[in-house]
Amino acid sequence: MSEATPRRWLPEFCSLPTLFAVMIVAELVALVVVLAPDPSQRPWLPRLGVASVYVQWLALLNAVALCSMRQPLERLTPRAGFIVAWLVSITVTVLGSLVVWQMDQALGLGLTAAPGQGLRFLLGNAVVAALISAALLRYLFVLELWQERVEAASKAQVDALQARIRPHFLFNSMNTIAALTRSNPARAEEAVQDLADLFRANLSEKRNQIPLSDEIDVARTYQRMEQLRLGDRLNVEWKVDSLPRDALVPGLTLQPLLENAIYHGVEPRPDGGTVTVTGEFKHGMITVVVRNPVPLANLTVRDGNRLALANIKERMDLMYGERATVKAGRFDEEYIVTLRFPFTPAEAPA
Repeated sequence: MSEATPRRWLPEFCSLPTLFAVMIVAELVALVVVLAPDPSQRPWLPRLGVASVYVQWLALLNAVALCSMRQPLERLTPRAGFIVAWLVSITVTVLGSLVVWQMDQALGLGLTAAPGQGLRFLLGNAVVAALISAALLRYLFVLELWQERVEAASKAQVDALQARIRPHFLFNSMNTIAALTRSNPARAEEAVQDLADLFRANLSEKRNQIPLSDEIDVARTYQRMEQLRLGDRLNVEWKVDSLPRDALVPGLTLQPLLENAIYHGVEPRPDGGTVTVTGEFKHGMITVVVRNPVPLANLTVRDGNRLALANIKERMDLMYGERATVKAGRFDEEYIVTLRFPFTPAEAPA
């Protein structure tokens, strides 16, 4: 049995979103400090500038410390790790405050506290750091836990989509292979291999993010299986030469769209039809468009199509956020699905 993966609970403090959140909280703390009564009656704008620089510096020190300690902290239980991270934040704040106070006393600037009030200054900063860090760590912990649950739900949907093999496709493929064993044994052997490759790809556990080239290969394998059954009624035009093949995409992105296009658009038509897959790469964005005819006798979209589209959209949102879009709809006598997402290169194998 493989060793369980340690549960991720501490956010990545070196990431830009987390740093931005920390800096926003720090600036709010600086603003609250400036709004407090000041016996020296100094103008509020210079006070805000000094407080902002000081608080932001302490916030960045804490972020760097927690970022460097992330792996050791995650080896602990969430409760113990939370307490250690909280104590580290207080310690870093006190030490940083001590350095600033000593520099202020040496230079005689009078920006922190009067001589003899250093302990009060350090204790006050420690209390503020204890309250703010506890609230912020708790918020980031809840946010990380929510993200983990979203990813788990998305993975469950991917697993469900991978396990959802339409019975008609399996039965028709097996019947086609059985017929080929008598008329064309060599082609039947190739069809068995294609079917095995298709099932292996769909049931693989490593399909969270895959190169676009692999997804195109899976879609072409599916096309070959359907071509055996539909023959000349099915025509698929691929216009994807301009796409970067090393771009990362969520697994099961293109193949379900091709499957829906054939199942909903080509198969019901007595004379078949053409599915067009077009790709474009411009300004760091990838656009993939899948078009299929809409049979006159079947103008509505079946539930299976909506389910696949909703699943793809959710996984695109999880991987790319608002930078990705999934649009679908009927235009004249075509049903068109458009995927647009940023180019993320796959790491080269070591």
